[in-house]
Amino acid sequence: MTTTATELITSARRNRTRPREVSTRSRLPRIAFWATLIALAVIVIAPLVFMLSTSLKPMSEIQGGGVSLIPQSPTLNAYVDVLTDPETPVLRWLGNSLFVALCHAVLVVVLATTAAYSLARMEFRGKKVLFALIMGTLFIPAVVYLIPHFLIVNELGWLNSYQALIIPSAAGAFGVFFLRQFFLGVPTAIEEAARIDGCNQWTIFWRIMVPLAQPAIVTLFVLSFLASWNDYLWPVFVMFSSDMQTLPAGLKLLQGANGTRYDILMAGAVVASIPVLLMYSFAQRFIIEGVAAGSVKG
Repeated sequence: MTTTATELITSARRNRTRPREVSTRSRLPRIAFWATLIALAVIVIAPLVFMLSTSLKPMSEIQGGGVSLIPQSPTLNAYVDVLTDPETPVLRWLGNSLFVALCHAVLVVVLATTAAYSLARMEFRGKKVLFALIMGTLFIPAVVYLIPHFLIVNELGWLNSYQALIIPSAAGAFGVFFLRQFFLGVPTAIEEAARIDGCNQWTIFWRIMVPLAQPAIVTLFVLSFLASWNDYLWPVFVMFSSDMQTLPAGLKLLQGANGTRYDILMAGAVVASIPVLLMYSFAQRFIIEGVAAGSVKG
């Protein structure tokens, strides 16, 4: 009897300790997951914090050596200089970038939405061949298009104009592919029910498919806006006057005009980052939904 009681007590103790071991083991992947996320967040945020910190430091502190994230004598002189210097019209460059990026993103969405819906839902001869040709352009490096686009823009008389920045790259293959995947995932029963109710093709597209594709469309809009906003090489090719430059190309002129004024360079970079951060903060929910929906067919 004594031996049996001892065995039962030992077994009960083992059973009580097993859940703790399992709980500890189950926490390890979660701890590793959050540690990885925190490390990635630090890697991404650290350059932004350093950029903001440098823009608030006087040049004497920057040239003094050492790395410190908290300015000892914070000042806004760099922002005053970068926004008021007539030789470097940063506010004009900011307005140019906003106008060009918004117009470019709208044009990309209009062209990609109509093309993607046609390739996903309409039947016509040569559709597969046309889609294959469009997808084939994704494998061509963007730099290859510089000379052909420049020659076309020159023949049209668009050099040093907003049209040269907005139109040439608006008909991209990525937007067509991205939205086509979304339209393919919409059940055909929705269109059939709409046709029974008397809707034509345009009504189905505008009243039904476009509202359903809102997350994917917003995602494409944001991605197109960022691509135009961050473009540096093409504006340098086609814009010759300082007033017509966009902000990325203008920041290069800012560097040349101010030599080693790192406080002014960082202040200009902060100004260039603000619209992008605001847009992403407002459109984050749509971007996540759009990527999740557009990456799965059916």
